[in-house]
Amino acid sequence: MRRTRSLLAGLALTAGLLTGAGAGAPPATATTAAPVAPAAPAPSYTWKNVRIDGGGFVPGIVFNRTEKNLVYARTDIGGAYRWNQATSSWTPLLDAVDWDHWGHTGVVGLASDSVDPDKVYAAVGTYTNDWDPGNGAVLRSADRGATWQRADLPFKLGGNMPGRGMGERLAVDPHDNRILYLGTPSGNGLWRSTDSGVTWAKVSSFTNPGNHQQDPTDTSGYNSDEQGVVWITFDESTGTAGSATRTVYAGVGDKDNAVYRSTDAGATWSRLPGQPTGLLAHKGVLDAENGYLYLAYSDTAGPYDGAKGKVWRYATATGTWTDISPVAEADTSHGFSGLTVDRQHPGTVMVSGYSSWWPDTQIFRSTDSGGSWTKAWDYTAYPNRANRYTMDVSSVPWLTWGANPAPPEQTPKLGWMTEALEIDPFDSNRMMYGTGATVYGTEDLGKWGTGSPFTIRPMVQGLEETAVLDLASPPSGAPLISALGDIGGFRHTDLAKVPSMMFTGPNFTSTTSVDFAETKPGTVVRAGHLDGGPRVAFSADNGATWRAGQEPAGVTGGGTVAASADGGRFVWSPDGTGVHTGTGGAWTASAGIPAGATVESDRVDPLTFYGFAAGTFYASADGGATFTARATGLPAKGNVRFKAVPGRKGDIWLSGGAPDAAYGLWHSTDGGATFTRVAGVEQADTVGFGKAAPGAAYPALYSSARIGGVRGVFRSTDAGASWVRINDDAHQWGWTGGAITGDPRVFGRVYVSTNGRGIVYGDTAEQGGTDPVPAACKVTYRITQQWQGGFQADVTLTNTSATAWTGWTVRWTQPAGQRVTQAWNATVTQSGSEVTATHLAYNATLPPGGSTGFGFNGSWTGTNPPPTAPTCVPGT
Repeated sequence: MRRTRSLLAGLALTAGLLTGAGAGAPPATATTAAPVAPAAPAPSYTWKNVRIDGGGFVPGIVFNRTEKNLVYARTDIGGAYRWNQATSSWTPLLDAVDWDHWGHTGVVGLASDSVDPDKVYAAVGTYTNDWDPGNGAVLRSADRGATWQRADLPFKLGGNMPGRGMGERLAVDPHDNRILYLGTPSGNGLWRSTDSGVTWAKVSSFTNPGNHQQDPTDTSGYNSDEQGVVWITFDESTGTAGSATRTVYAGVGDKDNAVYRSTDAGATWSRLPGQPTGLLAHKGVLDAENGYLYLAYSDTAGPYDGAKGKVWRYATATGTWTDISPVAEADTSHGFSGLTVDRQHPGTVMVSGYSSWWPDTQIFRSTDSGGSWTKAWDYTAYPNRANRYTMDVSSVPWLTWGANPAPPEQTPKLGWMTEALEIDPFDSNRMMYGTGATVYGTEDLGKWGTGSPFTIRPMVQGLEETAVLDLASPPSGAPLISALGDIGGFRHTDLAKVPSMMFTGPNFTSTTSVDFAETKPGTVVRAGHLDGGPRVAFSADNGATWRAGQEPAGVTGGGTVAASADGGRFVWSPDGTGVHTGTGGAWTASAGIPAGATVESDRVDPLTFYGFAAGTFYASADGGATFTARATGLPAKGNVRFKAVPGRKGDIWLSGGAPDAAYGLWHSTDGGATFTRVAGVEQADTVGFGKAAPGAAYPALYSSARIGGVRGVFRSTDAGASWVRINDDAHQWGWTGGAITGDPRVFGRVYVSTNGRGIVYGDTAEQGGTDPVPAACKVTYRITQQWQGGFQADVTLTNTSATAWTGWTVRWTQPAGQRVTQAWNATVTQSGSEVTATHLAYNATLPPGGSTGFGFNGSWTGTNPPPTAPTCVPGT
């Protein structure tokens, strides 16, 4: 749940890839091909997410105060979402953000209009330093986020900056919805719109822009930026419909002057007298019915840190301040942030200790306006805990992290980075809160204090917030293996289902590179970041299980890694030291290639590996022991990625560059000795291969590129001679320059990386473009006998369609390493953990409603759980 990587987008984009400038001149040693043929008509594509469910920080949840079940969530790098009550899922709202405005996927503030619930606003911008070259903006929608209009701002906003869990910085006047306020960072102060977000102007009478910096010595500008004005709260009891609310409160990143008030509808502002000092007010929530302003304080801006904090209550009628902290400041090791009032029972208040990582976050609840508090959990006899709740993560099982911690830690954790905490204003039993990895919630909060536990479950389906660093689609086994920031990565056996667990053994904080052996795809290798190492791992069963590898001296990070075509050798280029080669044990330094080079393997010759660094391409013919410089003059600036084509020795495609230098797509058919630039591809940042089109011999090519002046995801079915854009303006996902791959088994299917919207994949309805649609089928798997080390299982399948079958195949994944030893009534084979059973001659035909079955004996060690969802495919 700990989100350690906060700078991915900036680090990935420091080359300035988003200016829209044309490509530079081709390198001196490369030739230029004939111009690309005109694009064919765009095929129709359907886009979905590969399901992971969550995976990143959700710093804001906003309930509309006048319409039930209208809920929004904001993320730090992955856009905004609207809750769909009918499906209990989230709908993404900012997929139309384009390449040139990628920073607008970071949402620093969100406001839902209580006067006109169709209106919603988002303040967007990812970084305030130079990692994000664009300014911030306020987006406005009159159709609940289906479409947006943009008001550009003359400064930057920081959706992924320190303090992003504070807020909300954006607010709509509950009486006059033409008026909005925006709190801004970097000394820019308080801004206001009086025309429903169309235009904005600085509030000149608000004179304190905030002065707090997480780390004033940080020369990058990230931790040294000032958080600024961090929240706005209206006192709705001081206004009437159609006129501006008279009393407005604002929170400022200033430990001595944290809270300001206006009593004349924003004309003048003054520091709230008598307020506490020495801490930052993360949240200010007003209970107008009882006349209380509640404030959650921390000693830092968050969202990771915070060692001390307090909770205060301000009586709006008398000006009395009361310290209502759930625990004494001396006893805290965290700050307070998540803050909410039960609008059905305003005396009920909840607050979170957002920054308590060990042993767990804490949530506090009061039913007497903060006079007394109870905790979500407490110690009985240390280290044992008594919880008021139970956790059910069966819908997102990886939230346990595969951990087995010692008390007082538990898995799954109640949370961490819990800065978003909201009770449904229409339903006291429903609460949602954001963490560093998901959205949790409960629908029986009223059980708190009754002696019966309430149940917390993920409420995150549809909200996909992973940053994707690498992708691999093997020709057999799982269709997709992913390398992700913060949560490592997954083996995706079913794109429509949440994987049971991320990579473990070891569990990298971020996986930076993943590869499989082309002719032996059960062999997979990955590299990534992990404090103290090991930072490389190997799998012999297509990524189902892993063993940690050794490290050469000096490794500090994952870098890139490649597996030979036959899986017998690996080349690793880790951070902190040079390129190395090995067979899965000890490593030997490679010669002739610089440290930090990107490495890949030839997909045919197991002794051939390739590398690239600073404009020069390298090749090795001895398994990576020695490399020789080959083509030069390739892009020396920006991010460069290359891949070798499956089934074609020495066939390589290279993409990347920078707008002020060489930038585009290159092709080599002689092992990198020479490259030809693909003319007409003005910019390209990724390249990948998929199943060839019907009648074609060459794999389909895919790229995140600019062709014909248009940025998008492109496909070529004729070896790069012509290209067609396959996404559309509604599906752009900001930055897609991390990784791309087609599926070698399904023509037209492509997997696209995003930086905060997870893995999106596209399918086409073109001939041969989708998997055969199976007839309806039901499979039942039952363990009938079990003994030490062995078991017997029966599998029954039923034709639930209206047509007869003339054959069938059943597939499943053994989740704990079980092995099939003997089978009857079917031909059963096993590769790694993947099991396939096919019909025999006498039970191949199955009429509608008919059933058949088969059985097998197997072996097991440790545990013997059944597979979660065996599937059958008729007619095969």
